[in-house]
Amino acid sequence: MSDCNQVTLIGCETSSLAIAIGGLCGEQDLARAAWSIVRHGQLAGLSAPEYRLVQALEAPDHAADHSGLIDLIRSGKDPLGDALMRLRPPDQRRPLGATYTPSEIVSSIVAWVAARSRPARVVDPGTGSARFLLEAGRVLPEALLVGVEIDPLAALLARANLTAAGLDHRAQILVRDYRDADFGEFDGPTAYIGNPPYVRHHQIEPEWKEWLAASSAALGLKASGLAGMHVHFMLATALHVRPGDLGAFVTSSEWLDVNYGHLPRMLFATQLGGVSIHLVDPHATPFADTATTAAVTCFEVGEPGASIRMERIPSTSDLGVLDGGQPFRRQQLRAAPRWSALLNGSNKPPEGYVELGEICRVHRGAVTGANSIWITDADNPALPQEVLRPSVTRAAELFNASDGVLASTRGLRAVIDLPADLEVFDDADRLLIDRFLRSAERRGVLSGYIARNRNPWWTVGLRDPAPILATYMARRPPAFVRNLSTARNVNVVHGIYPREAMSAAALDALAAALRAAAPSAVGRTYAGGLMKFEPSEMGRIPVPEPRMLEEFAA
Repeated sequence: MSDCNQVTLIGCETSSLAIAIGGLCGEQDLARAAWSIVRHGQLAGLSAPEYRLVQALEAPDHAADHSGLIDLIRSGKDPLGDALMRLRPPDQRRPLGATYTPSEIVSSIVAWVAARSRPARVVDPGTGSARFLLEAGRVLPEALLVGVEIDPLAALLARANLTAAGLDHRAQILVRDYRDADFGEFDGPTAYIGNPPYVRHHQIEPEWKEWLAASSAALGLKASGLAGMHVHFMLATALHVRPGDLGAFVTSSEWLDVNYGHLPRMLFATQLGGVSIHLVDPHATPFADTATTAAVTCFEVGEPGASIRMERIPSTSDLGVLDGGQPFRRQQLRAAPRWSALLNGSNKPPEGYVELGEICRVHRGAVTGANSIWITDADNPALPQEVLRPSVTRAAELFNASDGVLASTRGLRAVIDLPADLEVFDDADRLLIDRFLRSAERRGVLSGYIARNRNPWWTVGLRDPAPILATYMARRPPAFVRNLSTARNVNVVHGIYPREAMSAAALDALAAALRAAAPSAVGRTYAGGLMKFEPSEMGRIPVPEPRMLEEFAA
């Protein structure tokens, strides 16, 4: 095995894969092997970024024997893509959202396209090593294959795979950003398939966020700056498609339910002509090296049908031909703020029950902006005792509450809750507070978004103690705890406040009813079963109406 180049290689490991592909070690060797296959197949038209990549290497050995590698590719495997995934750990691939797709997802999506149409062209945005195009090339023998990939090395691997598979004569790989790709005029239907990159909004450049806003506005829709890259790619697809086109993408499923998902939901229900959505169980692990949920969405542009089918499936191996699902009226979906909840059946509370939000307000706890500064020991002698508010600052403090009751503040930490007017303190206490504020400034508290937007910056603004406290996010149903102490809460916990006065016994009964409803409560579910409840979602939990609570308490 060749020596590892520490400049280009993050980690080098001996494995059956490395042995099978001739001892590749490092990105330079990977590129040389891909380039050798490309030259072997005489594939012309390398892009400028790919040429620069090749020129940066030592002259490749064009006579190298990669017959074993080519045989693996022709048998349906992706040793080049697998090697790149091994060489670049997830944290290095995350800025480009590079997560390669398992074969069962690829085959299901391509089979669905082939069953609906015989497209003249297949486009894969974010093609990676061309797994979707390879499968499409096998199943659709007449289609032109177009891949768009911003990473030159991945694009070179895609070219090598297509060459080895004998598909280079009808394949084209564009090294550029899909959002500004120009495919030119084309006769015949196009199928858009793939796995759009999953990049969170804070890693997306401001100019592309401006593009998202302007492009969605041109369609009469509103975009959120919190949208991830997969939403950008869905919008770009909506701008590219023409009547008769179709497609299927696998993405994270969170856009079905979150606020920023309004844009892709409307695109799917309108311009893209959504046909079906197949949600993989969030406890499954559809991508081996990435903790994310998965939804396969199928669309067909033209005259949309009256309904869109949706279904939940246990795992990606159960995707099949993507023809299942319960129909939901398109108009119903356009009006619904969350789509996955529709699969839970009727949301109407049973007789004698109401939604929690009708009788209580659910408030998220205060955001400190810097827990390491504003949370301290409950008996910190460096501050006046009256500004130290014992508070629930960890969800575990509710999960561990005995019999669902927080009876005292013993063991809790404190939030430093200063009033806006500091003149109310005597000289001794003011001296302690001024010393704390100077220390907080030296520690950079004013550089944080929360402190910069508070007036004055030192006021955390804790709410009064809530009669019932509830956990916000965990890999288990939420905990509902009666707060018999004076504990406040920060934003890891919600506070539940009755809209009208309730007796202590009725509050006990309400907390018990919430605990009973918790296992079937529906929030947002993320990869691995992580469940999250925004206040509005918690407010939809059905509970006995106040009269019944008082009767239970009697």
